[in-house]
Amino acid sequence: MDTVQYIDKSISCRDCKREFTFSAAEQEFFKTKGLSNEPKRCANCRLLLRTQRQGVTPEQTAEVGCSICNQPTRVPFQPNGHKPVLCNVCFHLRKMEPAVASIQPAHDRDLQLA
Repeated sequence: MDTVQYIDKSISCRDCKREFTFSAAEQEFFKTKGLSNEPKRCANCRLLLRTQRQGVTPEQTAEVGCSICNQPTRVPFQPNGHKPVLCNVCFHLRKMEPAVASIQPAHDRDLQLA
């Protein structure tokens, strides 16, 4: 059984024209789901398109920093600060790796101690 080594790729989003990284972790996730094509849109534009198809307006979404990597990400809700908000990469990494799931941002640990 041969193993494939993935490397991060830089791709230009077809909608916003910004460069985004198609990370090795995302590539591995795509492979496990049977997806063979690379994404053509960045995570934020994919989310906007998905929410618009569901009848949600862009005003009902929010752009925030990921609680783990601090990268800007768009979410289909207005965060209230009670739970961490994760970008797609960190969200999927936490789902795929139980060891990563045990890592909590410091502010969450402080809330649990109070």
